[in-house]
Amino acid sequence: MPPKPFRLALVRFLRARRRTASRRPGRTGRLGTVVVCLLAGLMIVTSAINARGTDLRPSRNTDLAGLLTDEKRRNADLAHQVAELRAEVDALTTERNARTGDQPADNAQDAYVAGNVPVRGPAVTVTLTDAPSSVQPVGVDDDELVVHQQDIQSVVNALWLGGAEAMTIQGQRVISTTGIKCVGNTVVLHGVPYAPPYVITAIGDPLRLEASLESSEYLQIYQQYVEAYGLGYQETRSAEVTLPAFEGAQELRHARVPGEDQASESPR
Repeated sequence: MPPKPFRLALVRFLRARRRTASRRPGRTGRLGTVVVCLLAGLMIVTSAINARGTDLRPSRNTDLAGLLTDEKRRNADLAHQVAELRAEVDALTTERNARTGDQPADNAQDAYVAGNVPVRGPAVTVTLTDAPSSVQPVGVDDDELVVHQQDIQSVVNALWLGGAEAMTIQGQRVISTTGIKCVGNTVVLHGVPYAPPYVITAIGDPLRLEASLESSEYLQIYQQYVEAYGLGYQETRSAEVTLPAFEGAQELRHARVPGEDQASESPR
């Protein structure tokens, strides 16, 4: 058996080890708490600086609505700038021709066909609207109760077949490069989104325009949805309206000259 002084020293050593071990977790836990609090405080301060008094997580719908409004305004501004530049180019061309004595080409008909000048005359207007929100037929998909791009296109095609001389959709002049695209529950025309009602106005012989609309097979089917589910369809005749000139860009970015050598093109 070890001597008594040695046993006493060993007991004191073991007791000291136990006291040290029991204190260490407390100090470690307190240190971890302090670190977490410091990190949390740093994150709060950083968020406050970045927010600058605003909500860092606004509503998704609010973001989309604001973005839609901003893009619509931006497209309208750009279209207006294009119209101003086109008018400036036309004025400079006329001035140059007058100064040099050159005979200007007969651009009046070209401008009329391209939609670059306003047009006035008798017109027929077609208005398309979604079914009322209260209409919810059993077994009918909601997609069948709203106006789609093909519905608008069918009205436009029928009016052209009826001899329309000029046309607008939502007040925008329709030209040869006009595309109608359905994006969600809106229709995009020349980069500008529109919600219903969709208003299509065409200048021409009202009798011919109305007859063409009535004979359209697609619109006859559409009329069945009008009667069954309340989709909106309305025709009105006007003695005289003025349709504005087209104000957007008219460059053809993907056109190709017929017969152009395509050998150099690489396959997709």
